[in-house]
Amino acid sequence: MNKILLSAVIFLSATSSFVTASTKIQDHKSIVGQVETIKVHELGMDYKARIDTGAATTSLHAVDIEVTGEDSDSDDMRDHLGETVEFTSINENGEKTRFKGRIIKVSKIRNAQGVERRYAVKMDLGWNGEHKRVSVNLRDRGKLEYKLLIGRNWLEGSYLVDVEKADEDD
Repeated sequence: MNKILLSAVIFLSATSSFVTASTKIQDHKSIVGQVETIKVHELGMDYKARIDTGAATTSLHAVDIEVTGEDSDSDDMRDHLGETVEFTSINENGEKTRFKGRIIKVSKIRNAQGVERRYAVKMDLGWNGEHKRVSVNLRDRGKLEYKLLIGRNWLEGSYLVDVEKADEDD
C-alpha cells in the first residue's frame, strides 16, 4: 500500500512540475493561428500569411526582381551579397508596392520543385502590435494562395502555433 501511495505522490509531483514548466514557457509567448494578418512595415501593407513551422525562413511574394550595383551582371547570385535588390510585391488584395533593400544572404531552398537560390532581405514584420525583424527570402508566389509564408525564423522564441485559432480571434 505504501509503495502505491509513494508512486502516486511521485507521479503527481512530477506531473505538476511539468504543467508548471510548460505554463511558464507559454506565459511569455504569443499564440498565432495557422493563418494570420501580418504587416510588412517596409512595404506598408498587410498580408494574409500562412504560418508554416516546416519552413525555416519567411518568404514574400516578389516579382520584377532587379539587382543593382557593381556585380549586378554576374550570373552567380552569391556575388550580389551586399548589393541592392529592387522588387515589386503584391498582396492578396491586389495592392502593390516597389521596394529597395540590401541583399543580406542568398538562400539555397529545397522544395517539391527541386533546389533554387533566393535573395533575402531584412524586414520588420508586425502582428498585434508586436514587431520582429527577420530575414525574408524573395520568391514569385503569384500562383500560391498566400503571398507571405511565415517560417520558423519569425516564430522562434516569441510565438507558439495553435492550428485551431482563427485570424479573427485576435
